[in-house]
Amino acid sequence: MTAAASVAAPDRADRRAPLAALILGACAIGFAPVLVRLAETGPAAAGFWRLAFALPMLAVLAARVDKAAFAPPSRAMLAAGLLFAGDLAFWHYGIRYTSVAKATVMSNLTPVVVTLAAWLAFRERPRRLFLAGLALAVAGAAAMALSKSNLPGRDPPLGDALSLATAFWYAFYFLAVRKAREQSSASRVMFWSSAVGAPILLVVALAMGEDILPAGPGGWAACLGLGVAHVVGQGAIAWALGRLPTATASVVVLVQPVVAALLGWLLFAERLTPVQALGGAAALAGVAFAQWAAGRKAAS
Repeated sequence: MTAAASVAAPDRADRRAPLAALILGACAIGFAPVLVRLAETGPAAAGFWRLAFALPMLAVLAARVDKAAFAPPSRAMLAAGLLFAGDLAFWHYGIRYTSVAKATVMSNLTPVVVTLAAWLAFRERPRRLFLAGLALAVAGAAAMALSKSNLPGRDPPLGDALSLATAFWYAFYFLAVRKAREQSSASRVMFWSSAVGAPILLVVALAMGEDILPAGPGGWAACLGLGVAHVVGQGAIAWALGRLPTATASVVVLVQPVVAALLGWLLFAERLTPVQALGGAAALAGVAFAQWAAGRKAAS
């Protein structure tokens, strides 16, 4: 076995720590939609507090690993902050209008959107296996959205549409981060994208006439929890992704919508119908299969 092969296929013991970190990060982000519901603020305001509470922790992390952490941000970082603000605003409003499970599953179609964008913008044509995964993911998401149920939500069709749009916001955020990472550390990019996104979300919350301040201690605790979930979730996943095979990571990250759906059922009585549960499973399986197919193409 060559040295390169040994790096690409670490032994089982070497994978335990990154696998545990990946599961921890996915579970932490899985708590985010529930905490948004408990924040006692408007949707965009909850996004503002998420980033505001995360910023001090991100500043400490960035300062420890990057001497240029607080140098003026690049255009790619500014774009990442703007796009992440759009991502949080659309997703949080989606959570308000539809169920936690549906909002989280639809927003997790991001990997499919990223590959499609690369296809259209950079002529990186995907393999047929990827297109099969794409078809399965879209069919599953459509089954979740179109199936009739008694799930709580002010306007499920609107919430579903906003959650689906979230996948596009996050996809372009991902591309902006990839561009920013060409010259900066991950911690610096995370700090500046959050620093740019926070005031944008505050302006959106004020423009929409939202409640900015949580009504009580429980709301403040939920907002603080969002900040911790942001740092722990994104940080753990970013650390683990560089140490695990793409196929493994892509499947494990899908723990997030499962955790969100379980918490939505336990806390808000959001019980999915059999058709919606099957559609959600198909959507996540399609995303995992599409990522696996894209990974095979990159390896070849």
